[in-house]
Amino acid sequence: MTGVEQLGDRPELLAVEGLTKAYPGVVANSDVSFTVAEGEIHALLGENGAGKSTLVKTIYGLVRPDSGQMRMSGAPFAPAEPRAARAAGVAMVFQHFSLFEALTVAENVALGMERPPPQRALSARIRDVSEAYGLPLDPARLVGDLSAGERQRVEIIRCLLQEPRLLIMDEPTSVLTPQEVGILFATLRKLSAEGTAILYISHKLEEIRALCDSATILRRGKVVATCTPREKTARDLAELMVGETLTPPARPAPAEWEGPPALEVSGLTVASPMPFGTSLKGIGFTVKRGEVLGIAGVAGNGQDELLLALSGELRSAPEMVRAAGHPVGQEGPNERRRRGFVSAPEERLGHAAAPAMSLVENALLSGAIRRGLVRRGFVDWRRTRAFAAEVVQDYDVRTPGTHVAARALSGGNLQKFVIGRELSQQPAVIVVNQPTWGVDAAAAAAIRQVLLDRAAEGAAVVVISQDLDELLEIADRFAALNEGRLSAPRPVQGLTVEEIGLMMGGAHGMHAAAGDAGEHLHAQA
Repeated sequence: MTGVEQLGDRPELLAVEGLTKAYPGVVANSDVSFTVAEGEIHALLGENGAGKSTLVKTIYGLVRPDSGQMRMSGAPFAPAEPRAARAAGVAMVFQHFSLFEALTVAENVALGMERPPPQRALSARIRDVSEAYGLPLDPARLVGDLSAGERQRVEIIRCLLQEPRLLIMDEPTSVLTPQEVGILFATLRKLSAEGTAILYISHKLEEIRALCDSATILRRGKVVATCTPREKTARDLAELMVGETLTPPARPAPAEWEGPPALEVSGLTVASPMPFGTSLKGIGFTVKRGEVLGIAGVAGNGQDELLLALSGELRSAPEMVRAAGHPVGQEGPNERRRRGFVSAPEERLGHAAAPAMSLVENALLSGAIRRGLVRRGFVDWRRTRAFAAEVVQDYDVRTPGTHVAARALSGGNLQKFVIGRELSQQPAVIVVNQPTWGVDAAAAAAIRQVLLDRAAEGAAVVVISQDLDELLEIADRFAALNEGRLSAPRPVQGLTVEEIGLMMGGAHGMHAAAGDAGEHLHAQA
């Protein structure tokens, strides 16, 4: 069934026929064909490495296909660069924002325009368009002072000022609270009703079911299915993506562990070391052995700083962080690793892994202490190579070998390597930020299972994530970060998504308002 048939009499806008693109050693897209009708909200689904990014980059003029063709409203469409794609009515909101924090909203918008009008006129247009689509913005504000959700509004408004015929959105809700998701969906439905087609990429399958008219599913570069998402369950869609039956993580039977909490945080207050970062303000919580604490929050509310403070990269007063009763706030990463701390930051390249180093060398960087890879001052390369190979095998890291540089891996495969490297070190305390970011559904389920297994073995686990479904699936208790402050942890059982959204927005404890907010969200979604 084509998009035209699904949407009645709406004419075809974009047609992709037989698109193929190969790189050395991999075929990113193989004979891909699909259509998008005017006003259609069309999902593009697939696991990491399925070819989604290559496909949308081709449509946007960033990649030239090896073969195949495209049509826009029946006319040949082969943009040689993004400028040509924009001229044809294609706009794209990328997963990672391309904004300058030291510039204002209006200045950032102007940078994305071919012939920007004078600042006063542009500011007026930004106000008018943002209010018309329910995404209010102040053109004079510095981007560095905006929340992640507001920054996404800048990207969207920059696209809407082009009056696009086709809007491509790559993981648009990854930085939004549930309430902000409702606002975004209302905006997208308004655009759809006005005839703008939307090509929507997301790993959040319930959102796909709620929003999208149709879906094209890719697996290893090929189209394997098309469907109407609302007629499928989220599990159906995930299994179409990976080509196998998925088993949800199983929680091992809890054990009773004696002794002090594995991790205690009390009044943790530290300044952010990053420009436009978020300082931590009076954070407190405890995590017992065998427990998983889930911490949610929209990007930019202190997640990175919290991981730094717990891993030892950002030091605090000694008593602010305690491990098994010992004050460790002044201890660095190596000292904390000796106590059993392991951590995996959100930024894979440059923080979790050194881009130019091989996987063997990256295994050494954090595994030297816990895995005994250095003896009498010398690196035991045989043991280090074996450790790297163990991680690659156990976590299904797709790579030609452990000699390959970290930057040569796809984002999802590097994520699997980093997480596997940390969880293979007999940890006592695990702190991970976005543990399943960018990995496919099967790998995400496997990572969550290992986190639960490590907890069952006695580790205290802190999972910082923007994926609420993930936290609700594996966490025992839940807290939310907002502007560097942490809500009081609450048992996951009985929590609603609406309450969680309010906690993420800073309205801690406002349970009475949760129902009203939930009704508002569901009315929009």
